[in-house]
Formats: sequence, C-alpha cells, structure tokens
Amino acid sequence: MTEEKKEEQVKVPEKFKKIVEEIEKMSVLDLSELVKVLEDKFGVSASAPMMAAPAVAGGGDDSPAAEEKSVVNVELKSIGDKKIEVIKVVRDITQKGLKEAKELVDSAEASPQMIAEEVKKEDAEEMKKKFEAAGAQVELK
Repeated sequence: MTEEKKEEQVKVPEKFKKIVEEIEKMSVLDLSELVKVLEDKFGVSASAPMMAAPAVAGGGDDSPAAEEKSVVNVELKSIGDKKIEVIKVVRDITQKGLKEAKELVDSAEASPQMIAEEVKKEDAEEMKKKFEAAGAQVELK
C-alpha cells in the first residue's frame, strides 16, 4: 500500500521507469558513487546551492541600525575533537556535498572559515547550538 502511495506522489515518465527501477535497487554507497561519477562526467554538482538570506534594502525602515544587528555572519573558529560530527553539521547547514564540507572543515583547522553570511540572528543562534553540540567553536559576527 505504501508503494502505491509513493507512485501516486511521484509520477515517473515511461521513458525513465527502467532507470528509476535500477536506481531503487542500489545501495546508498552505490548511489553515492553514481552521483560522483555523474558529477565528474557532466561537470555538474548534485548539491543544492547555499541559500543566503536576502539583503535588507534600506529606505522606509524605522531603524536601519537595529536591522543590521539582526543579521549576522557565522564563522567556524575551531572544530574540536569530533571532526566527523562537525562535517555533518556543515553539510546540514550549507547543503554542500561531503567533499566540499570536509574541505571547509579541514580549512577551519588552519584558520577560521565563514559558514553562513547575512543570516537572521535567530537562525545563526540555532546554527551555533548545532556546532557547539558537535564540539566546535563558532563566532557570530
């Protein structure tokens, strides 16, 4: 019954049915390898682009200074002992692929790295909590 429900939600065009059936049979490790091969072959990235908060345009705002303080940058200062956990948090927050997230965390070992720019202070606080839970140190600027 759940498979019928899935088919109702996602209509697969006839020309792709065979490919989708083959992909459904693959393990997560095989799928990851397939994605990497396709990225290399076609020069694309399967990771979603990082979404930045839209910049606030000045003009009719009551208090531009107060608005500036509500938007901050999140900088990874140090990663601590749980590198893998920090990589997972980076992937979750930035929507980057494993390779890009690992490179960012590796770079943070040498010098602080910007994780997110111009995000709402509330969102930045949530990000900070996730990083601290993973053992990393983050600064909101």
